[in-house]
Amino acid sequence: MRRARSGAMLVVVALLAATLTAGCDGSEPSTGREPKPTATATASSTASSPRSSDSAAPTGGPTLDPAHAVDSPGPRTGVVGYPDIVVTSSKSIDAETIAAIQHLDHVQDVLPIALAQVIVQNRALQVAAVDPATYRNYTRLEVAESQDIWDRVARGELAIKKSLVARLPVDDNDFVGLGSTAEAPEVHIGAYAAQAPLIDAVVNDTWIPDLGMTPDNALLIRTGGTAPVTLRKAIEGVLAGKASVQMTDAVARYGIDPNVVQTAVVVGTIADAVGVYRYSVLAGGRIAPDPAWVAEHITTQTVPILGSVTCNKAIFPQLIAALNAVRDQGLADKIHPGEYAGCYNARFIAGSTKLSNHAFGLALDLNVPGNQRGTVGQMDRQVVAIFKSWGFTWGGDWGYTDPMHFEMNRLVEPR
Repeated sequence: MRRARSGAMLVVVALLAATLTAGCDGSEPSTGREPKPTATATASSTASSPRSSDSAAPTGGPTLDPAHAVDSPGPRTGVVGYPDIVVTSSKSIDAETIAAIQHLDHVQDVLPIALAQVIVQNRALQVAAVDPATYRNYTRLEVAESQDIWDRVARGELAIKKSLVARLPVDDNDFVGLGSTAEAPEVHIGAYAAQAPLIDAVVNDTWIPDLGMTPDNALLIRTGGTAPVTLRKAIEGVLAGKASVQMTDAVARYGIDPNVVQTAVVVGTIADAVGVYRYSVLAGGRIAPDPAWVAEHITTQTVPILGSVTCNKAIFPQLIAALNAVRDQGLADKIHPGEYAGCYNARFIAGSTKLSNHAFGLALDLNVPGNQRGTVGQMDRQVVAIFKSWGFTWGGDWGYTDPMHFEMNRLVEPR
């Protein structure tokens, strides 16, 4: 890691608070940020005009967060190609284990990175913290060759798949909050770029502590001309069951490998409510979480107004408090128990392989018929305000609205 910084670069630019509803209320961003770069190829300008590829990078522009800047990666060197295997663990993978995998026959190279799921508006984004000089070689050739993209990442900015940005709470200055709480750090989108398989966005590795990530908890592995599936057992043997081994070569790239238990490492305030989430993929967009995880985290309780519901046990104190407040303010008739669509639902977001907060039992859908996605909805705004006061975010505030949806975004202790 190249972390040499000048004295001027040690000036910390304050990270402004971002909630999952940031950028949806039309308010002007606070002062203290540098103005949006005006270069014609900024992330902002590319967002408003279609491109033939999912990669673009700005040229020039200021360093928006010098506290997260590292040295420029310089000219690219080395072999370029997607990883054939991705290993994911909830803990750091030690150097001895990495070396043992590297020395297996037919393993071409191994790159350790930090990888975590960041929940933003009910969407679990796979965010990697990387050394831009080495990680760039695990992307597509045109992305790897773009010096502008990796200079931006080195400066502390985010490179993300362009296709994901439309449904994220990006403000007018191209900042997005990475997390589900008001304290979630904000990062500037510096480039649109397709990433390695199973990765949605990257930052440089100075962001690891800010995002609560675990260093070196994932490995990108290339096997050259050898079919990666033939190395699975050997790699699993070295890891001794302590990590997931996912095939990402061309054979497996167009779907998640059903023969492996996936590991989701969630960061942010809700991480304690989720823990380490392991699951297998089933047909029809459904998943099968580890039964031990379900037994520890999921329970059924009777709550006011709705009756019996099944959720993550961490949500119940503030869910009950919110519903009690709704009832105490004479608004119980604004929530329709017959139109409740559930809380815990082990599935991906429809049409994707992104985990929903429903998969963790931390979200619930209310008054479904009159509150469809993409509409203003009919949810009573006093009910919305009560849920927000008890630590929930509301999907009606999102750029692509989901007014039936409430999800826990911070822990609130009832008194």
